[in-house]
Amino acid sequence: MPPNTERLVVAGPAGPLECAVDAPGPHASSAARGLVVLCHPHPLHGGTMDNKVVMTLARTFVQLGWRCVRFNFRGVGGSGGAWDEGRGEVDDALAVIAAQRAPGQALVLGGFSFGGYVATQAAARLAAAGDATRATRLVLVAPAAGNFALAPVPADTLVVHGEADDVVPLAAVLDWARPQALPITLVPGTGHFFHGQLTLLKQIVGAAFA
Repeated sequence: MPPNTERLVVAGPAGPLECAVDAPGPHASSAARGLVVLCHPHPLHGGTMDNKVVMTLARTFVQLGWRCVRFNFRGVGGSGGAWDEGRGEVDDALAVIAAQRAPGQALVLGGFSFGGYVATQAAARLAAAGDATRATRLVLVAPAAGNFALAPVPADTLVVHGEADDVVPLAAVLDWARPQALPITLVPGTGHFFHGQLTLLKQIVGAAFA
């Protein structure tokens, strides 16, 4: 767990949402570069906010000076409610953003696997509400294309995928990215969970957001 992690609860549409806030320093929230909200993988397949890929993203952004919020979707850990097939989970993400984002604050939305789907849909909803609520940027790791309907994303979105992903085939991500002319950062020989390549993932994300 990153240093200076605070556990808190946010009111969600289906009950309380368990969150972990990772800050650059004990008093750094006001001086942080902005807010990062990270969405975890599929709740029915063991996904939680403490997933190692999500934690890697949190550590990376904290070191870059961002305040990061990880949270458990409804029905996971200490969060109330039950699995809603991806619909309510987008509402959960938006509730966390509304509770934790200061007016005008820069916002990065991130997600791994199923969490990548949620991040794209939440970003689309924020953009539809107007420029004042729009996310500044997205980072998607092995987004669950093909399994869930990912929304189109801005051109500066960082998408990182493993060449040997056996959960979300690379071809499915390319089929989603191709109509948008969206580049994909490919990690050769790497599977869905980036075993042995988390340091490289951290370097890729760090370089993109430095």
